Amino acid sequence: MQQRGLVVMGAESALGEPVCCSHQVLRNFHNTFSIGGVSVGFNGVRESDVAMQRPLSLFRSDPAAIDIDVQVEWVDTLDSQGTKLFDSGSTWRLCQSDDGFQFDFSAPFFGPKPYKRLLLDREFRKGTLQMNLECADHAIPGFCLSYPLDELLIMHRLTREKAIELHGTGIVRPNGEANLFVGHSGAGKSTTTRLWTEVEDVEVLSDDRIIVRRDEGKEQQIPRFARNDNASGKMRMYGTPWHGEAMFASPNSAPLTRIFVLEHGHGNVITPLSPSQAVAELFARSFVPFHRHEYVESALVFLEELVDSFPVYRYSFEPDQRAVEKVRHFHD
Repeated sequence: MQQRGLVVMGAESALGEPVCCSHQVLRNFHNTFSIGGVSVGFNGVRESDVAMQRPLSLFRSDPAAIDIDVQVEWVDTLDSQGTKLFDSGSTWRLCQSDDGFQFDFSAPFFGPKPYKRLLLDREFRKGTLQMNLECADHAIPGFCLSYPLDELLIMHRLTREKAIELHGTGIVRPNGEANLFVGHSGAGKSTTTRLWTEVEDVEVLSDDRIIVRRDEGKEQQIPRFARNDNASGKMRMYGTPWHGEAMFASPNSAPLTRIFVLEHGHGNVITPLSPSQAVAELFARSFVPFHRHEYVESALVFLEELVDSFPVYRYSFEPDQRAVEKVRHFHD
């Protein structure tokens, strides 16, 4: 975590940290994380403004190259406003702003007003995170950057790039083979993760959400295992901090080998999917901002490219070690 500038001690905020008056030089704290090849930098006047809790702290990265730059500021209050584009029904809502997009975050504990607001430009490159001072008494380190802020930033930025977030578990074998198992909630992702960790010393990139993107030769973190020389290297899957029941979250990535669409069944049957079937199955298990049609179209175009590059299979499996052995001895 970097800091720049000086501060003259004066009044303290509700967080117990110095508040700078107009004649004081602000201290600037900085922190950066990288998820799925997207780097996000945060700047604030308090160390707690840019603090990260685990598992997000595992994704702390070099601040040299930032894709999204966000300034944290505290405001007296936040009132609901703007033309609503989407409402999650629970923790956040999206509104249209004059210069881009406005994400309002709320929780019953804080009452009807948003406890924080993220303002982003249309290119998802620069933003301001406004924190409601009325909620400051309940703030803890990591409060500003807490979920789902990080996922919304990454998910929307991915619409500008050749990439997508999928509901799946990414498992990298000691020989470098990297299999992505996608599935809806309850399809068996956590079970699959547990079965594999009992058999091999695998690298689990995430047991719930994986980002897949074109491998364009950027310098990335490499798993501790040997590279998979048989992988084409055209696509790479990345771990995320948004884990499932098994609580696996890794900042590493690996060249993708193949994709399995999980479903419960009998006999551990692997069936190849046609390109059109594969696109439909993956799209149904993707995290795409549906409030703009161009984002949906971009996701579909990328999925078409993905299924043209890698084999996709339906895997009807039984939740025991035989399901792992089936994949271990499987050949495309």
